[in-house]
Amino acid sequence: MSLKLLPPSMFRALDLLPDSDVPVTLFTRHSLREVVSGQGLAGYDLQLTEQGRELAYSWGSYLVEHTDRVIQHCISSPIQRCVDTASLMLKGADGMIPDTSTHVIEVIEQGLLVEPGSFVVDIKQAAPYFKQQGALGFINSFVNHALPGMKHPIRGVIDVLELIYNTHPNNKRGLSLAVSHDTILAAIIAVIAGKTQIDQADWPAMMEGLFVWFEGGAFMDCKLKWIWRGECHELVIREFCQFKT
Repeated sequence: MSLKLLPPSMFRALDLLPDSDVPVTLFTRHSLREVVSGQGLAGYDLQLTEQGRELAYSWGSYLVEHTDRVIQHCISSPIQRCVDTASLMLKGADGMIPDTSTHVIEVIEQGLLVEPGSFVVDIKQAAPYFKQQGALGFINSFVNHALPGMKHPIRGVIDVLELIYNTHPNNKRGLSLAVSHDTILAAIIAVIAGKTQIDQADWPAMMEGLFVWFEGGAFMDCKLKWIWRGECHELVIREFCQFKT
């Protein structure tokens, strides 16, 4: 098992998880992929490297072994590197628990986990800005609600959070996986943290993610809690939505 390339923030996050009776979801970027030059805009055809495949498998094993949890559900962007990350993490997790199989991945086809699909209303209007500004510039424009063809940032984030809520495990010791892309994670983290500007240091690394869970009843009445880079945060969903104009 090799976790040398796992972002150190993920080990710190494990120490902050709630009691194993509280189900959580790991919302993560895919594992290590082929590298291209440019402004952080990766084509859909880029695949995981061999190191990336080994990392995803090892991380899945480690999660189950060190959190006293069982992966109960998995959702993924349909892009192959995300599906492969999910599959390898599940295989690693299954290897730690005899006579079980969690090899079921719900591929989310409606675009909520694909970059930048979950935030787009009109791709023809938005696409030129994505190409001009690059990933970081585009997300900074998005969180400031400064782009045509895009959802209000809170609306875009709520759509993804509600998807996670609806696929969140309900059983004790439950763990769900949601595998997506850096732009989706960067935007969501910025918006729920109340930031209007992020820089490259804030950008999620490959195989870096945040743990989330919900307290309360229905989605609109619950409190979101999350762990990102060694810090715990929370917000009340209904209050968060009230900032939407």
